[in-house]
Amino acid sequence: MSCCTRWWKQQRLSGEAGADFLEKIGPEFSKIPGQRMIAQGLSIPRRISTLLDAEVAQALSSADRIDRRTAREFQRLRRVPREVTVTFSGGITQRCWSVSRGDGTYRVVYLPTAGYFSLCVESDFGPLDIGVHGPALGCFGSV
Repeated sequence: MSCCTRWWKQQRLSGEAGADFLEKIGPEFSKIPGQRMIAQGLSIPRRISTLLDAEVAQALSSADRIDRRTAREFQRLRRVPREVTVTFSGGITQRCWSVSRGDGTYRVVYLPTAGYFSLCVESDFGPLDIGVHGPALGCFGSV
């Protein structure tokens, strides 16, 4: 379990992450450590890179060996954020930002309207959202 996933689980278990939790903290997870959208004047790709840099740095400095290994593997597959069209259930499409190279099966994308990352499965029609959302390393480490 990644450090950010562990943080989320602690919030949920303590009762702080109720049904209205995302509304309270805002769409860009601004209160989650390592997930702050700093320097508001940055372009969208630079903001995404800033989020990823903070999350990876936090995981690499973790005492948890699995967190560190997940972060190193993510860094190996990380790419400069690139705009892609993602298909969601019901055939809805949205412009998102791919942040990892696909391995032929999965890739991690950033959903700018939601302010979090998603694990997508590769298909003939492009990336398909499979409902795994949250911190980038949490999504990446789930497969």
